[in-house]
Amino acid sequence: MEIIVGYVLPFLIILSVVVFVHEYGHYWVARKNGVRVEVFSIGFGRELFGFNDKHGTRWKFSLIPLGGYVKMLGDADETSARPDAATAGHNESFPSKSVWQRMAIVAAGPGANFLFAIIVLSLLFVISGRPFTPPVVGEVTPESPAAEAELMPGDRVTAVDGTAVESFENLQLLVRDNAEVPLAFTIERDGEVFDVTVTPALQEIEDRFGNTHRVGLVGISRTGVEFRRSNPGMAVFEATGETVRMVTLTLGALGEMIMGSRGTEELGGPLRIAQMSGTIAQDGLVPAIWFTAILSINLGLINLFPIPMLDGGHLVLYTIEAARGRPLGERSQEMAFRVGLAMVLTLMIFATWNDFVQMNIIEFFTGLIS
Repeated sequence: MEIIVGYVLPFLIILSVVVFVHEYGHYWVARKNGVRVEVFSIGFGRELFGFNDKHGTRWKFSLIPLGGYVKMLGDADETSARPDAATAGHNESFPSKSVWQRMAIVAAGPGANFLFAIIVLSLLFVISGRPFTPPVVGEVTPESPAAEAELMPGDRVTAVDGTAVESFENLQLLVRDNAEVPLAFTIERDGEVFDVTVTPALQEIEDRFGNTHRVGLVGISRTGVEFRRSNPGMAVFEATGETVRMVTLTLGALGEMIMGSRGTEELGGPLRIAQMSGTIAQDGLVPAIWFTAILSINLGLINLFPIPMLDGGHLVLYTIEAARGRPLGERSQEMAFRVGLAMVLTLMIFATWNDFVQMNIIEFFTGLIS
């Protein structure tokens, strides 16, 4: 019962929120373009409960709560991979709309996730404030790169290799990706400004969720965290910048994994998300809302990947259709979606395997057998 209340329930609530936002983006733009939406489902499989609205849409919760879908008139199934020959020609069907309308409907899902994150982060920046830590040295670890460079508590780092440093978090980002690379730290101490060379040491660290990261560290701690509230106008600007930053960092990390310079053990599946949801929810409502916004950004970004079965894959096919003046042949589309399905399933299996390894589930069952 403790696991259900502490981890499963927060996971289901948070995931349901971001899935609802994503699918509502599809639904809203579809309705605005005159498409009849037959089903709006949170989850897959057998229906648990639901209701019909005045437009004929069945709103429901389904048995498997790992995602959701909207089924529009003219779709043969929930994936929108194939048109239904019997209804595709109806003027309220999805296939009957122009390629640009279909692209807008597909793009609206990820767009809703990004917009939701910006709104949520903006409200948090106004109400509770944005976490801020000044780039001031709190403590210096003995025999660390910082100690060798003779950094001292109270030193303010104003720049790294000429790049201005505005917060301790900013300093961490500049250092962690430059392990074993000499960096020029600009230090302000007792009114004097000077440069010192610090070479971050490569270390493996484990975060609170059991993930191992290879990062650069210099051996200094922060002085403390402050929360700075923003006015509404500035909050929207900052939230948009934070969303762009998260997208950029995620794409950068994925690029490093593809190039082989970063391990793939950081890729997590539903078990890891459930663990993180429960752990963060125990810290309070505000951290849980933060995590929901971050998860919404990631869901929107993942769905834009150019993989058939995902929104990004549909957008690629519609772009080809717009360029050619006609869609790809039915055979070509079917092959594309089969490849996309294989890629998605492979990624899910790999991520879930990572969950088993990182959460020591494999070791647990091995111990039971032995």
